[in-house]
Amino acid sequence: MPPALRTPLGALLVAATACGSTPPSPAGPELRVANPGPRVRMAVIGDYGKAGPAEAAVAELVASWSPDLVITLGDNNYDYGGASTIDDNIGQYYRAFIHPYVGKHGPGASENRFFPSLGNHDWRTPSALPYLEYFTLPGNERYYEVVWGPLHLLALDSDPHEPDGNTADSEQARWLEARLAASESPWQIVYMHHPPYSSGDHGSTPAMQWPFAQWGADLVLSGHDHHYERIERDGIVYVTNGLGGNPDRYDLRTPIAGSEVRWNADHGAMVVEATAESLELRFVTASGREIDRRVLEADTPAPAPAPAPVEALDDDGPA
Repeated sequence: MPPALRTPLGALLVAATACGSTPPSPAGPELRVANPGPRVRMAVIGDYGKAGPAEAAVAELVASWSPDLVITLGDNNYDYGGASTIDDNIGQYYRAFIHPYVGKHGPGASENRFFPSLGNHDWRTPSALPYLEYFTLPGNERYYEVVWGPLHLLALDSDPHEPDGNTADSEQARWLEARLAASESPWQIVYMHHPPYSSGDHGSTPAMQWPFAQWGADLVLSGHDHHYERIERDGIVYVTNGLGGNPDRYDLRTPIAGSEVRWNADHGAMVVEATAESLELRFVTASGREIDRRVLEADTPAPAPAPAPVEALDDDGPA
């Protein structure tokens, strides 16, 4: 079971400063947030936005951690990304982290602590308009950056509908390369929906196999495949985390190179504890079972060997 969790210190919005003159960059400000405590706790949920018991259980788990912020790995609003479903699929469970919250389920947060990324289901309504109208996010709101304590978070739009492209030579990729090069944070975390590498039903996404390590990323998070997997390659850690609430959990296929831990027997979420010296990653099931724990240390050139893989057979995913 996870250790006792502290009461989080309030995050303070201290500045909204321009991203700088290095093109290309989405229009609008970068959001910089300073947390007065010595560490930041972040929850990570993927493929979560389908109202029902599974999402409710994961949301309860996330709330129990009292995270400073929540990021999402796409598919925030099943099945079609529509305006009629978005509040029940998101605000019903996570309004306490969203500002401004404009839904019907009660009060929201006093400042925004919810930073989603777009998924393919969010794009099923033209231009992903309900998503873009529901959230107030930095930059162009499709891909953007947030600096929170020791974390530099860079959200990407991995969907082929992205107007600025989703390949390594796209405008979006040039933006990411420039922002990683300019980062002065201890930890650079890139997150998106489609996994660059995955041993699941959808499998790896070649278009998103950008040179993340070469550009300076420490960790790459994604969803889309409804399982949990930690992959270590190119000197950094990749995680697929798609068990946030969609009732369908997917089969595990032949492990790809670098796959260390694979799990699909229950829903769950990640909790990330960050200081300037270390980044602790844990995946915990909705019932409270810790499946994986990985600690990255600052100035470590490459991840250390991981323990033997953890696996579980799926019992209700698609064939």
